[in-house]
Amino acid sequence: MSRQKKIDNKLSSKALQIAIAVLRKKHPGKKFSASLIKKMLYVDNNIDSIEYAMQQLDMKGPESVKTINLPQRSRSHEAADSAEHEHIGVVDMTRSGAAYIISEEREEDIFVQAKYLNSALNHDKVKVRLFSGTGKRRPEGKIVAVLERNTIRFIGTFISKGKVGVVIPEQVSFPFDVQVNIEDAQGATQKDKVVFEILEWPKKSFLPAKARITTILGKEGGINLVMNSILINNGFNIAFPDEVEAEVKNMPDEITKEDLRTRRDFRHVTTFTIDPEDAKDFDDALSYNLLDNGNIEVGIHIADVSFYVQKGTALDKEAISRSTSVYLADRVCPMLPEKISNELCSLRPNEDKRTYSAVFTFDPKFKIIDRWFGRTLIHSDKRFSYEQAQAILDAKEGELSNELLKLNEIAYLLRKKRYEHGSISFESDEVRFRFDEKGHPVEAFVKERGDANLLIEDFMLLANREVATFMHNKDKVNPIPFVFRIHDIPSIEKLTDLALFAKELGFNFDLSTPKTIIESFNRLSDAAKENDSLKLLEPLAIRTMSKAEYSANNIGHYGLGFEFYTHFTSPIRRYSDVLAHRILEKNLTSVYREDKTILDGLCKHISKMERCAMDAERESTKYFQALYINDKIGFEFDGVISGMMDRGIFVELKDNKCEGLVAFDSLYETFELESSRLKAVGRRTKRVFKMGDHVRVKILDVDVSLKQINMELVE
Repeated sequence: MSRQKKIDNKLSSKALQIAIAVLRKKHPGKKFSASLIKKMLYVDNNIDSIEYAMQQLDMKGPESVKTINLPQRSRSHEAADSAEHEHIGVVDMTRSGAAYIISEEREEDIFVQAKYLNSALNHDKVKVRLFSGTGKRRPEGKIVAVLERNTIRFIGTFISKGKVGVVIPEQVSFPFDVQVNIEDAQGATQKDKVVFEILEWPKKSFLPAKARITTILGKEGGINLVMNSILINNGFNIAFPDEVEAEVKNMPDEITKEDLRTRRDFRHVTTFTIDPEDAKDFDDALSYNLLDNGNIEVGIHIADVSFYVQKGTALDKEAISRSTSVYLADRVCPMLPEKISNELCSLRPNEDKRTYSAVFTFDPKFKIIDRWFGRTLIHSDKRFSYEQAQAILDAKEGELSNELLKLNEIAYLLRKKRYEHGSISFESDEVRFRFDEKGHPVEAFVKERGDANLLIEDFMLLANREVATFMHNKDKVNPIPFVFRIHDIPSIEKLTDLALFAKELGFNFDLSTPKTIIESFNRLSDAAKENDSLKLLEPLAIRTMSKAEYSANNIGHYGLGFEFYTHFTSPIRRYSDVLAHRILEKNLTSVYREDKTILDGLCKHISKMERCAMDAERESTKYFQALYINDKIGFEFDGVISGMMDRGIFVELKDNKCEGLVAFDSLYETFELESSRLKAVGRRTKRVFKMGDHVRVKILDVDVSLKQINMELVE
């Protein structure tokens, strides 16, 4: 019963703001503290999240109640208020060139047609003004100002036109022309591929931008150029600055007397890594030690990146700028130079390494009875690929089989308890490729996840949760600013649409309580393993949820069912983890507080770059899927309807997950989309297409440069 009460009384960030706004309106002139609000509202939110909600309301001004979508108000009032206000948000471009503006101030995203983008590009931070009286269900608006550019560097093709040249951007959604004066062309010649930097953005949509060329890539096209284009267009540098390389060049690797004096030595304890077959940056390892009293000591050892990446250095500034490694389909654009990511910090076998560790002692029934955090030394005895570790788990024999099997038992129990406490089990398919010697994809397949993958995942989740919990418990009254990984509750409106659609597919989604919602998510995950149609519901279910992000203000992690969660286990590839290590280290023996405003600003930047990396990774996958299927024109495949737009239906092929468009034009009939975009109905024949329908299609043609696959139905 206590668990149910706790879930019911914990409000989402938006709901908490609404409750505080109403409370203030009822008691004008009264001064409220976070603790008083907690008592008056009878909520289970922590003081940190209440202070954040108060801060958000104060930022919106004294009329903040009007800008919040109070549930008792009618839609017409909501539209009238929206017309009086402008909102801050981030651009999320669509394939058509239009965009949605994702704003923390609103539950619903704001749709902006391409003609109203006002030079804004993907991931730019903008101010958007809502239209009123459109009669449409979704809110629409226009961008009135670009507040912060995601990137100013892009790739394009240079065309010389005398004293003035132009650059045709690779990015198809570029809404304006780009001019380059010859003196800013760096000697580029006709049809050179170049990197250009915007110097002056157009003040009106029909005017060109002014730019200069920074790098000439040459006239050769191919895969390498496409991957570089994807990285640059999403705001990532393809090379490290000279000053960064200079700092890294002479960094020492030898273990010193100071290390031996200040670090806990695990070099004598059995230790190993489990990673993908092609991985080079091993940033986590596990150690297993059966103690004399029968207890088991498990060490979760993480590369001590913060030892090498010192605050304020050129290396640190570049790492902040990138914030994350980008894992494209055929390569990695690392957050840190190769000497650090693949050598100094990579926990390679048979080498002494500096690590930062979370060490847990389990009793014989696998209950945690002790935990320890701190700097350590390790010596990895073995490097396993996931496939190698899985083979040992399946056969129950092989090198370090006793250790692997026992750790797998502990991981299973951790997983079981996590689901019992509200964790949601969703696994998105990850498409991988096999390449020939020229880098051309010869096979596309879905990466399999077995117990070896889950074993590592569960111990990393444990470390991340316990570090965050430790930091919270350090000072419950006056919380210490920290980097939390947060995830808000789903949108009820989107959940309702999902439930209605799921019902059409024969799946009952129970929205009656927070507990039954979580149970429904997990039932769907189990059912989708046996039913391809239901599997299409999983990404739709994920879309009902808020995006996980980093914040100095903790509201918990809904998807994992954790009250406190951080990212601590991958500092080679995530700057959030470097920050977590630094703050944790300073709070192990004393109390240290970062400036919360600065820390939260860093969290917002890291969250933004994470979204950019996800877009780049998705774009590279689409490119290689198009390149792969380009050799299959005329072939027929079985697929599932995976999406809909005004021009047609998207079909995802079953075996390789390539997605293409079947145009409504090819069906010789006009189709009307439901507002949810989950169903389309033919005007003449009343023929119905639904998300999840099984169809057979033929590949018509492929535009690899645009990453587009065109299909037709095989009747």
